[in-house]
Amino acid sequence: MKKLIFALLLFPAITNAQLGILGGKNIIKTNLSSYALNNYNITYERSFLKKLSFSVGFRYMPKSSLPSAFKDEVEKLIDNKNIKISEFQLGNFAITPELRLYFGVGKMKGFYIAPYARYASFDIQLPVTYDDQNGTNLTVPFTGKINSISGGVLLGVQTQIFKKLVLDIWIVGGHYGSSSGTITAVTPNLGPDKNAIAWKNLQASLDGFNVDGPFKFSGKVTSSTTAEIYETGPWAGVRALGLSLGVRF
Repeated sequence: MKKLIFALLLFPAITNAQLGILGGKNIIKTNLSSYALNNYNITYERSFLKKLSFSVGFRYMPKSSLPSAFKDEVEKLIDNKNIKISEFQLGNFAITPELRLYFGVGKMKGFYIAPYARYASFDIQLPVTYDDQNGTNLTVPFTGKINSISGGVLLGVQTQIFKKLVLDIWIVGGHYGSSSGTITAVTPNLGPDKNAIAWKNLQASLDGFNVDGPFKFSGKVTSSTTAEIYETGPWAGVRALGLSLGVRF
């Protein structure tokens, strides 16, 4: 009888502990839709008030050629026959802290509004062609990074499915900020000075580097063996139709 009474007294504590495990304050999740674009990501979210949570997400994409669906769009943006978009490569890393305000019942559940910030670094390899002093067409790869800092707002809904799984759906969101960076090429010897033919030809290729939109690019041959392309300007991005699956604990 004493054992039965003791078990009944412990039952509420055991039940609350189980609910704490199943409906805990922490979620680790990954955005499944981004894997189609070769993006690998993970997000950690923690509740600190009934309707508020804080999360931080990490995203990584190894440097690789653009998917064929994007190459045509990039070629439209960069109107320069001396830029070899077919050999263009891009990788990136991003970190996104986020504050979420939920309107559903329970912690980290229901419709939410999420202001967020994002730091992103893009690893770029951009081949540029020019003719040397002998009329031979050469290609030099410009490599470097463009960094951006931006802020925005995301709307979405998060729900718990099964006992420990969480489904997070991004409805629509976007961010805006600024960016800057330099990509550099080491070239074959262009000649002794700016009047050399190869020097002038490479500079002409860089002068024709125009991109439709707010981004500002400028290129300069800096010596007989180096050249640089500079990027400055606003930065914008969209977060929409994301589908994340996570574990709550």
